[in-house]
Amino acid sequence: MRNAKKSPKKSLGQHFLLCDWVSDTLIGAAELSNQDTVLEIGPGTGVLTRAIAPRVKKLIAVEKDEALAQELRQSLAREGIFNVEIITGDILKVLPDLSVAHNLPPTTYKLIANIPYYLTSHLLRTILERGPRPALAVLTIQKEVAKRITARPPNMNLLALSVQAFSTAKIIKIVPAKCFSPKPKVDSAIIALSDISDDFFRKNAINAQDFFRIIRAAFGQKRKQLANGLVNIAGDKKTAEQLLQTANINPASRPEELSLQQWATLAHLFTSSSQP
Repeated sequence: MRNAKKSPKKSLGQHFLLCDWVSDTLIGAAELSNQDTVLEIGPGTGVLTRAIAPRVKKLIAVEKDEALAQELRQSLAREGIFNVEIITGDILKVLPDLSVAHNLPPTTYKLIANIPYYLTSHLLRTILERGPRPALAVLTIQKEVAKRITARPPNMNLLALSVQAFSTAKIIKIVPAKCFSPKPKVDSAIIALSDISDDFFRKNAINAQDFFRIIRAAFGQKRKQLANGLVNIAGDKKTAEQLLQTANINPASRPEELSLQQWATLAHLFTSSSQP
């Protein structure tokens, strides 16, 4: 177990990694090779950075804390680690430019990160919906969020559908709070997202915009029955009920009871019905 040398900033949601086995598990799940380019988000004091660097061709690390980023650059240079590029900035803002400006190869790079809890949902949706998408992502996130992402009916949710539509999500291991400094109030989990692509949308002949418009309408009123939640999409309740019945779905069902494939069927039906 390592000691964090710097004082984490609460405003940035910083929790520095202490346990070496967490780095080892992240790296193992990512199946790294010496030809890989890896993106790390929030390297902090560089515990994970130093573990990844010797195993890959190039590591791009994005750190929002300017002082931490500068210190990490200097310490890596002193240690003779030269395949790491430290970028100072907000990952949500710099991500679109990484492919061109920093030679991050879209669809083939791997993402490894210990990401702040507050950033998880927004970051995942940005990477998966807008890109550039990685071939594989292995992340430490809040345990309860990991459970939400990997949920199945009757406990589906917007985040689960948003992630599972683009990838296969699997919890690798639970990480106790004591492995971070400062110690968070909850445990974390290592989660892997593989098979990242648009295949789900192509196979079901739907586009992502229509799919998310429909599920967000339904989950925006998730306490209501599906027929009521989808009235605005269908135009009226009778049409909503008819489309649900066509899909062999009970109009009285709740949004969280439907599977990803059932939502794909609904998206196709509702979109087709609105075409002139």
